Amino acid sequence: MTRSAAPSSPELRRTLGVGDAVVVGLGSMIGAGIFAALGPAARAAGSGLLLGLAVAAVVAYCNADSSARLAARYPASGGTYVYGRERLGMFWGHLAGWAFVVGKTASCAAMALTVGAYVWPGQAHAVAVAAVVALTAVNYGGVQKSAWLTRVIVAIVLAVLASVVAVCLGSGAFTAHRAAIGGSVGAGGVLQAAGLLFFAFAGYARIATLGEEVRDPARTIRRAIPLALGITLAVYVFVAVAALSVLGADGLGRAAAPLADAVRAAGVPGLVPVVRAGAAVAALGSLLALVLGVSRTTLAMARDRHLPGALAAVHPRFQVPHRAELSVGAVVAVLAATVDVRGAIGFSSFGVLAYYAIANAAAWTLDPAPARRAVPALGLVGCLTLAFALPWLSVAVGSGVLAAGMASYGVRRWWAAR
Repeated sequence: MTRSAAPSSPELRRTLGVGDAVVVGLGSMIGAGIFAALGPAARAAGSGLLLGLAVAAVVAYCNADSSARLAARYPASGGTYVYGRERLGMFWGHLAGWAFVVGKTASCAAMALTVGAYVWPGQAHAVAVAAVVALTAVNYGGVQKSAWLTRVIVAIVLAVLASVVAVCLGSGAFTAHRAAIGGSVGAGGVLQAAGLLFFAFAGYARIATLGEEVRDPARTIRRAIPLALGITLAVYVFVAVAALSVLGADGLGRAAAPLADAVRAAGVPGLVPVVRAGAAVAALGSLLALVLGVSRTTLAMARDRHLPGALAAVHPRFQVPHRAELSVGAVVAVLAATVDVRGAIGFSSFGVLAYYAIANAAAWTLDPAPARRAVPALGLVGCLTLAFALPWLSVAVGSGVLAAGMASYGVRRWWAAR
């Protein structure tokens, strides 16, 4: 298949090892989602929250396996945009890139506003813009600096979450709400909860989108993605059980700040400010990794002229796609300054699930053996099921945006044929 990118487009420097790649994935997954997603998921699933978490983890594992196999075969920046293009055709690559860039740009703004809401609620928009500017500057300075900062953020967040689990499971409230962890629940609620919780698992894609910047990608990516996902799942299970044990399913579903309410209910109100600070740091970690991933997909799409070719430039000193990073940072800053993007979380989940559906379809073509096709087939069905189990407004808006992406591809092809 012929690519339209300029052959002189420079490649990025390979500096990341397995540990760095795992940390980037952890920084993406163990972020603001664990502080915010448990409440909405509990409202949807009730006592079936852990079942919803398990469903989300199964779909995430299928996606991780498919992404790892594809990234080892195509170790270039762009993730599923590249995989869809190479395995399914340019249209599917374009659609995957479109879903990722648009959906994750909305997620960037949401994470920035989460930082603002925790740090200074009265000036949430101003703090959000400042966070975007600061982290864009960090990314501009080189991916190795970003990996170092992400390592610090992950360590802080894990320490806060460990404190929450210890306090909740060690409190007397545990016995009172032990029964709330189990119980019956409708399948629709479990699937919707799984779709919402999947938003918090989706960060392992950031490892694949950095495929051009890791050493020995065939080995590094295949090891880093399952490791990051397994660690994240373990953390999420402990935190969910701890929160359920003191709040119960109903109390967790009503909580605006679930983990802060959990430590308060556990009888340790002095830990609430620490949890709030941890949430802000977690959102910063998510924002850092999101901007990193969106800019790399923008770079890959610009190389193929699906976006303006100027965005494919790589800085001669820092070896980063500096124009793509500045452009993404500017768009996110404008969104964070002007809109309320809480509703964009559902839309972002829809876009991410569509992105991974294409990844699974691409992985299905790698090996004709039925045993090798089982995992991507399950992942494809799982992604589509969770996407259409989301609230109807998210499905409608997400479908409309994907249709706009299809139309843009048609217009581009028509213009190129003139």
